[in-house]
Amino acid sequence: MTYFILFFTVLVIQRIVELIIAKTNEKWMKENGAIEYGQKHYKFMVMIHFAFFVSLLIEGGMFNAGVHSQWPLLLSIFLLTQIGRIWVIYSLGRYWNTKIIVLPKANVISTGPFKYVKHPNYVIVTIELIIIPLLFNAYWTLCIFALLNQIILAIRIPLEERALKKETNYNHVHFNTKGWIPMFKKEK
Repeated sequence: MTYFILFFTVLVIQRIVELIIAKTNEKWMKENGAIEYGQKHYKFMVMIHFAFFVSLLIEGGMFNAGVHSQWPLLLSIFLLTQIGRIWVIYSLGRYWNTKIIVLPKANVISTGPFKYVKHPNYVIVTIELIIIPLLFNAYWTLCIFALLNQIILAIRIPLEERALKKETNYNHVHFNTKGWIPMFKKEK
């Protein structure tokens, strides 16, 4: 239980810090003419992530099934995702946000992890929503929120890509790629 409380506390603090960064970036972007897209789905995304923490607290903490037998591997994967998360935030700088906020005429970031994956943050979140519950044997949380995450991403990613195509040079950067991995070229 002590490991769970420590892990959960660090995770919550991390998310609070990220929300502060996002709010600061949002303010700067909007002061510079950025446009917000996807307000309708964003509240559902926030509810899903909040409910994930509640579910994890109940299933992984209160019902305390202990840590998974493969916890060293799972923790290592989790730590790698956190390095990836920091890389994404650093690479995007003031453009990083939890919302879809686009600065017209901006050049999309195509360096750092974006050189390899169009939406690295969504890959990281998807992995986290599997690894974190698995780490604490919270299988209901894993199944429910891994599925809900895919549903919200099926709405969010196309909306974000449309906004980026409309407001930035996204089409120019990714015109000849398919899927999430920019290195794969479309067949002619």
